[in-house]
Amino acid sequence: MRKYIKKFFYLAVVATTFTAHAGSFEDFFRAVRGDNASGVRTLLNRGFDPNTRDEHGQTGLIIALREPSPKVAQVLLESPQTDVDLANAKDETPLMLAAIKGQQELVAQLLKRDAAVNKTGWTPLHYAASSGQLSIMKVLLDNYAFIDAQSPNGTTPLMMAAMYGSTEAVKLLLAEGADTAMKNQLGMTAVDFANKANRPEAAQLIAAAANTKAGPKAIPKDGKW
Repeated sequence: MRKYIKKFFYLAVVATTFTAHAGSFEDFFRAVRGDNASGVRTLLNRGFDPNTRDEHGQTGLIIALREPSPKVAQVLLESPQTDVDLANAKDETPLMLAAIKGQQELVAQLLKRDAAVNKTGWTPLHYAASSGQLSIMKVLLDNYAFIDAQSPNGTTPLMMAAMYGSTEAVKLLLAEGADTAMKNQLGMTAVDFANKANRPEAAQLIAAAANTKAGPKAIPKDGKW
């Protein structure tokens, strides 16, 4: 009889814990989407894991950056338990999202938390370059972002800037030494990206930089080729 009582008690505790966690799960993501910082803080103080993913595989920090829910983002960044490098289903990290959205203060805070500047695949610099976020691009480069990082299909930040970013973003990457000769898996260079997007100024800038790197053609001593 005593054994059955113990078993019943154990099952009751497990059920209560599961119910409480399920409630916390719903409360947490509701608070994140509603930018309810105090609600999120209370749940974290109770031991709720800030790295929990919702039904779509997104963490609270990712959602806070997307909504946006700036107050909640601050709470999550302040929590030492928050893993700032956890990506969503598209392999986008919080630093990548902050970079493309031009959220410079959040970028700075993520870097203080040692968020990965360089990662396999698409990188924060790709994202910043694609939306012409100059100040963030500079910060990332100052933090040793690999300027010629290649995405899964071989696309570089310069290619993204040439097609989607601003002329100033192209100029910055060229000034920092981006490789103009690199090609993606389709054999396209940054000039090809600029031409495809009908951006002649960007194409001219990249072509001029490529010619400068190539240097003047050597002239034979007899003046003939």
